[in-house]
Amino acid sequence: METSVAPTNAEFLASVATKSDGAALRGDYTQADAQYVVTQNWAAYTEEEHELWRKLYARQAALLPGRACDEFVEALNKMDASGGIPILATTSEALFAATGWVIVAVPGLIPEHSFFDHLANRRFPVTVWLRTPEEFDYIVEPDIFHDFFGHVPLLFNPVFADYMQRYGQGGLKAMRLGGLDELARLYWYTVEFGLINTPQGLRIYGAGILSSGGEVEYCLKPGTASRHIRLDIERCLRTLYKIDSYQESYFVIDSYQQLFDGTAPDFTPIYEKLKHMDVLPANTLLATEIELLPH
Repeated sequence: METSVAPTNAEFLASVATKSDGAALRGDYTQADAQYVVTQNWAAYTEEEHELWRKLYARQAALLPGRACDEFVEALNKMDASGGIPILATTSEALFAATGWVIVAVPGLIPEHSFFDHLANRRFPVTVWLRTPEEFDYIVEPDIFHDFFGHVPLLFNPVFADYMQRYGQGGLKAMRLGGLDELARLYWYTVEFGLINTPQGLRIYGAGILSSGGEVEYCLKPGTASRHIRLDIERCLRTLYKIDSYQESYFVIDSYQQLFDGTAPDFTPIYEKLKHMDVLPANTLLATEIELLPH
């Protein structure tokens, strides 16, 4: 079954951290510095890889109208990366001018501390390698197309960019508090698979959906078995998610400010509280919740 992009940093970080050099994962880690940053060797990309990028970009761009949030579409168009694999440093300059963020090239998935530290300091890690043609519809680990096309555009939005920094700061704290599993669910259900309510209806802002050939249509289709419910932070932290199929629940925000404000409180008491509560299956709809996309 075709899925959206498979597990992200939030899913794989624990396993990466058990490796002394990250070499078990895809990508060349031998040239990485202490923060797993590498130099993007743009000249080494082949014409076949650029053509694959163009095909991926064209497929996704055609699916965005009426589905992706306006902020994403506007930023993506300004980035103008339809012609081939982008030079990360060029986009990084524009991003820094807009929101103070920069892009750092990485060989693949990186340990959680480095990942959170990058976000906390307004650095977004983008993988340098591109999937193969055989992985056009499904890829096991995030590649440059997922990271760049899916994630970077919304970093041009000041409020969402601030949320991402706050998430990184929260991740560093969660490492000390034993809250990584819970915090990973927040990343999954917002940054990767989040929906936003707009005057025009539900729209997508999650990178895992926006870089998917199938879930970008599925997640907004009436009549599926998936849930569409308003985001409650504590509820989200309790909810399991799917890594090998379309999501069974989508959490919906009303604004990026809501997302930022929701992560302002100290999560320490929440983590402690959740230790004594059962996790919720991915398809849960609580009695107090309303399905936002009629079936």
